[in-house]
Amino acid sequence: MKEFFKKFELYIGSVFIGITVLVVGMNVFTRYVLKFTFFWAEEVAVGCFVWTIFLGTAAAYKEKALIGVEALVILLPEKSKNILAFFTHLLLLLLSAVMLYFSFTYVTSSSKITAALEVSYAYINSSIIISFGLMTIYSFIFAVQSFKKAFLNKKN
Repeated sequence: MKEFFKKFELYIGSVFIGITVLVVGMNVFTRYVLKFTFFWAEEVAVGCFVWTIFLGTAAAYKEKALIGVEALVILLPEKSKNILAFFTHLLLLLLSAVMLYFSFTYVTSSSKITAALEVSYAYINSSIIISFGLMTIYSFIFAVQSFKKAFLNKKN
């Protein structure tokens, strides 16, 4: 169970991508072999794909696996790198918190429903809230770690 919580974004995202592949594959089969399609398949596939993308983004951020440009940073002395990392994490904390606020506002104020299933888009778009919520939490953790490293000479 502890392992699940370490990488829960990846596990849940894997379930969503599995559902996406299954639904799309099923719909391709029924369209070309049985000559009909399920009216709801596209909405389910797109919704699951959106969840996969946002959970994957949060997981990549957590693992510090997103692309970054470090051409100038690598030239800095170690102490300066640590201080810059701290301020970078503070900026990312601010940005992710702002995006969390705006995504929450967007999802809670939207009354849009899907065309085929007639369910609220809030079920799909809540993945945005969860993603930015997780990124805000991870940014806070990274900021604390980098503060300790930059100003208290501790290694996490």
